[in-house]
Amino acid sequence: MINAKTNNFDSGSELLDLLLNEKKKLISKKVIIDKKDNNSYPIIDVPFNIPANWVWCYLSDISLIQEGPGIRKHQYQNSGIQFLTVTNILEDSVDLEKSKKYISKEQYSKIYSHFTIKRGDIVTACSGGSWGKSAIYELHDKIILNTSTLRLRFFNDRGNNRYLFYLTKTKYFKDSLRSYNTGQQPNYGYFHYSKILIPLPSRHNQDRIVSILDEAFAAIAKAKANTEQNLKNAKELLESYLQSVFENKGDGWEEKTLGEVADVEYGYTDKSTGEGDYRYIRITDIDKNGELISQDKKYIKYTKEAENFLLEDNDLLMARTGATFAKVLLYKDLEPSIFASYLIRIKFKVKIINDLYWYYTKTKDYWDQANGLSSGAAQPHFNGAAVKKVIFSYPNSTNEQKELIKKFETLSAETKKLEVNYQQKLNDLEELKKSLLQKAFNGELLTA
Repeated sequence: MINAKTNNFDSGSELLDLLLNEKKKLISKKVIIDKKDNNSYPIIDVPFNIPANWVWCYLSDISLIQEGPGIRKHQYQNSGIQFLTVTNILEDSVDLEKSKKYISKEQYSKIYSHFTIKRGDIVTACSGGSWGKSAIYELHDKIILNTSTLRLRFFNDRGNNRYLFYLTKTKYFKDSLRSYNTGQQPNYGYFHYSKILIPLPSRHNQDRIVSILDEAFAAIAKAKANTEQNLKNAKELLESYLQSVFENKGDGWEEKTLGEVADVEYGYTDKSTGEGDYRYIRITDIDKNGELISQDKKYIKYTKEAENFLLEDNDLLMARTGATFAKVLLYKDLEPSIFASYLIRIKFKVKIINDLYWYYTKTKDYWDQANGLSSGAAQPHFNGAAVKKVIFSYPNSTNEQKELIKKFETLSAETKKLEVNYQQKLNDLEELKKSLLQKAFNGELLTA
């Protein structure tokens, strides 16, 4: 039955009938291809309970599902019509600057024009590490689909496309796709999407759900932005204080190059395995905070030569290259360990407590020097000769060094507490989004 006031169908089953009819029209006009889905109704084995006036249906019976073509590298052009890649698809937005690849306007007109993405289309990545990311295309740029990208849209916009968009964000939707994954590399297409079961309410109820989610998600986004800023401020608090201490040197401070006060030692080269006498610490074992990663440990067998690279408690290790370039680890003697060749051990020849230098490596001054002294553009390298040129200021008195370290440790502990609290708030906000989505698609959101 049609509600005269809203001009909407009162039930999901009536809307489904309309959408099935729209699908037939599009097939008859050859706007879409008849994939011979042969879906049967009613659906008996349903994923979860929904309100009585909703209906379960197949995605392919209510929505356009179009995969991109397989454009080959030899077809790429420097200009023309851009095509979408999985790199362009972020969660909730499309960034055309992330990847810019084109085909010629001639090829577009002759072969690919029917893959043109329209404003309001839901675009999603359907393979690789980005699979499942989805966004509504809201740009005016002419762009087409390509391999590993796909677009969705209610047939003739008879449903609210934002309802469908929010549905792609649910754990249920992604788990439905994931159930088809049989290999290491996720790769989904029309067949997998077409068989996803969709809870379909009336258009009026879709609009209500979208309105509630839009408002709630906007509030969550604002709270998340504030929390992320607070988290950033907490992390910068220690760095700012450290910078201030090392910049404003007091009486009795020395300023030396690292080469004047320390020796640098390159690590040991060997083949690491899952078993052995010593843990083998590599650059990949140091995280972005200069902490030791406990997972994926590798070990090596005992040799007389390896003993020369045995680590002692509180040794300083610096990554020469890679993702953690110039990060410094303050090693704690948890187990007998050997450091690998892409790490440098810094051994002070004068009375400098290692912890003091480790805190110094958290400052802007240190990173300005590290970046300035490094070589290599694509992959920076910080070799021993460059490390020796780092200028380091420190108090001569070991007692003053200890006092500073104690202050640093206290502030570090406080900022870590703040970081944990703010990170927990971010996690809670993400859980709230998941909870709202779950309630939205089983009908609870309309009765809450």
